[in-house]
Amino acid sequence: MPATSDSAYLNRTVTAADMPAAHALSVHLKWPHREEDWAMVQRTSEGFVTEHNGQLVGVAFACHQGAYSSIGLVIVSDEHQGKGIGRRLMNLCLEAIAPRTPMLNATESGAPLYASLGFVDFARIQQHQGVPQTPTLITLIKGSQCRTLGPTDYPRLIELANAGSGLDRTAVLNDLLPMAEYVVGIDVDGQLQGTALLRCFGRGHIIGPVVAQNQEQAQHLITHLLRLIPGAFVRFDILADCGLADWLESLGLLCVDRAPRMVLGVPPQSSDGIRQFALVTQAIG
Repeated sequence: MPATSDSAYLNRTVTAADMPAAHALSVHLKWPHREEDWAMVQRTSEGFVTEHNGQLVGVAFACHQGAYSSIGLVIVSDEHQGKGIGRRLMNLCLEAIAPRTPMLNATESGAPLYASLGFVDFARIQQHQGVPQTPTLITLIKGSQCRTLGPTDYPRLIELANAGSGLDRTAVLNDLLPMAEYVVGIDVDGQLQGTALLRCFGRGHIIGPVVAQNQEQAQHLITHLLRLIPGAFVRFDILADCGLADWLESLGLLCVDRAPRMVLGVPPQSSDGIRQFALVTQAIG
């Protein structure tokens, strides 16, 4: 987009060179994101920034995923709150998203702005984190096998991630998979039916996305990954109704945040008997 200005504030498209300043905004809010985590979103999304006297004071991203786009990492610096910057950034995202359906995982403080733009709640997410106890491996049904996945498995992995989320994860996962520490999956009668990724993020690691046919498969995948990194700090962004919350709490992974999932239109739907248990991240969905 060409740069636009309303006298004191300049709005323009984000660039990779903006990531240190955007990261500094999130550090001020005590968000755990590393600069590398911001860079991943910038590579896979369309973003906008607001500048004041040459200083970056606001940022927002729209990650296009098929018929949907996820809006995330929306920040306005404390010194410039109440000046309509957040609304202008949201409007720029919405213009870029059309004709796709916008969705987002809101913070509680941001939810009123999104509601005023027509977004409605359709689900909840929870953030669980900590240094977990080593879990007991969940037994799989006969004919199932958990294994490490490689590049030849990735097209099927992306199919499963798409089916579980109702989004097109191709661009996001093609960016994430080369950086993942571990990628595992479950074969059922020789066909891949569940997957999970573990990678560096924030204060330690994040596990997600996790997609599977059922809760037992999801727990097995997560357990397999946790046993590979004993004593490490791990974060999960899960769907509140996925059935994993109590189990994660029992491992010492406490719920530290809850937030509404919001959409401006019809929410995405899972398909093919595959469910999404953990998100890529709260920002991307």
